[in-house]
Amino acid sequence: MVRTPLTRAQREQGERLGVLLRAARGPRSMAEVAAAAGVSAETLRKIETGRIATPAFLTVAALAATLGVSLDLLTASCAEPVAPRPAPALSPGRDAAPWSPLPA
Repeated sequence: MVRTPLTRAQREQGERLGVLLRAARGPRSMAEVAAAAGVSAETLRKIETGRIATPAFLTVAALAATLGVSLDLLTASCAEPVAPRPAPALSPGRDAAPWSPLPA
């Protein structure tokens, strides 16, 4: 089975997804997040760098759940170019607030 080549827009959406996931990961290691989501660190690296521009839905859903990012937010954020804002710094012993790549 031959895959149809991705369009430029699809590649750009994949790159935006990668940037958003990387920003949401914050200081956590790639291995830690990948293990918690049940994917390989190599898969997460490829998604974050845009080498996998159209990852499987369940992979994205697992990463979103692990990172505390809603699928609706990821979909909206990947539809148009958006400059992600940095993830908030965490104080020791405090839970992270829900993260959003969109300006407040």
